[in-house]
Amino acid sequence: MLDLKEVAKNFDAVVARLNDRGGKLDLSRFQALFAERKQLYTELEANQAQKNRVQDEMKTDPEKRKALSGAMKELGAVIKEQEARLKALEEALSGVMLQLPNVPHPSVPTGPDESANQVVKTWGKKPDFLFAPKQHFELGEKLGLLDFERAAKVSGPRFAFSRGALARLERALVAFMIDQHVARGYEELLPPYLVSREAMTGTGQLPKFEDDAFKTQGDHELFLIPTAEVPVTNFHADEILELPLPRRYVAFSPCFRAEAGSAGRDTRGLIRMHQFHKVEIVRFAHPEDSLGELDELVADASNILELLGLPYRVSLLCTGDMGFASQKTFDLEVWLPGQNAWREISSCSNFGDFQARRAKIRFRPGPGEKPQLLHTLNGSGLAAGRTAVALLENYQREDGSVGLPEVLWPYMGGIKELTAR
Repeated sequence: MLDLKEVAKNFDAVVARLNDRGGKLDLSRFQALFAERKQLYTELEANQAQKNRVQDEMKTDPEKRKALSGAMKELGAVIKEQEARLKALEEALSGVMLQLPNVPHPSVPTGPDESANQVVKTWGKKPDFLFAPKQHFELGEKLGLLDFERAAKVSGPRFAFSRGALARLERALVAFMIDQHVARGYEELLPPYLVSREAMTGTGQLPKFEDDAFKTQGDHELFLIPTAEVPVTNFHADEILELPLPRRYVAFSPCFRAEAGSAGRDTRGLIRMHQFHKVEIVRFAHPEDSLGELDELVADASNILELLGLPYRVSLLCTGDMGFASQKTFDLEVWLPGQNAWREISSCSNFGDFQARRAKIRFRPGPGEKPQLLHTLNGSGLAAGRTAVALLENYQREDGSVGLPEVLWPYMGGIKELTAR
């Protein structure tokens, strides 16, 4: 959530930068409430100052005490009524601000959509095939390792059964990724997969995106996590952390998404599922260091792709393509030859103090000093299913089999290729 005091200091600039996000963002109620609050706050301050002056006069001049006592009662009633109005107004304003996205960092390019994103790095060489490369779902089904039909029978669309060596591959990828991140200084967590409304609100999934979430029914409402970002970020909710920072965590989890706004998109294959597996990397950083921490986060996710030999590029997202809570985001996009396209495999974001304010996560700059909000960052390190997709398409052979990079052989029990069942 935005800082109301900072918004007050830089209101026009904040509104302009929020408008840079484009889309259907309606700031009219926010602006109206803020203007009303500003006027009421000014009137209240003037009345409180007048009350203080009159009280001083009544203390020093007993004759005025009786004469002014009636006026003081009236003024006190006005102040009490204004304070009640201000409280109600700020509650309404807070409700509106929960619906407002983060303000993009000044270094984020302005643009309406992905066409304005800036490619800042490209790594690896796209594979050259002497045959027409197939898409991952064609390869998986032909090898007997992917079964969408039986998954639809069990659960409906946007689910899949992975079988045999492909199921093992996804498990191997998760173990490989976690080992790599732990070696780079992350502490492994195994988080809960069900979280409270407060936890979802803390990271910005609620109230804006409730339609995209799966939740339980009955008296004990809980939400299936859309990503491990939610429980891991809330690991330090309502806490004051001591230096040194950063704190780094890596967590594997299944992820559950209703994909409410994705009708007709990626209806075949493993790209957009209601349930998938992902390794998440999360950092809690000092505000002065968080932009550098974002670069390191991108490097940690990139390391996995490079070890797997998968061509990728890094894009700095523009204002119109950023996530709701993000202040600055880099997307890692892997090359999929079967689709002849770059597809997102990781999104690494710096949220500034946006999530920390919601979840009340602070740090103490020094002994006895007043706590301050820290900065939170996270990214996919990586999405296991999409990584398997990239391996299938980039390492495919003309006969339909798929080779595997050498770094995965120990995790696969010596299996070096995917062949027909």
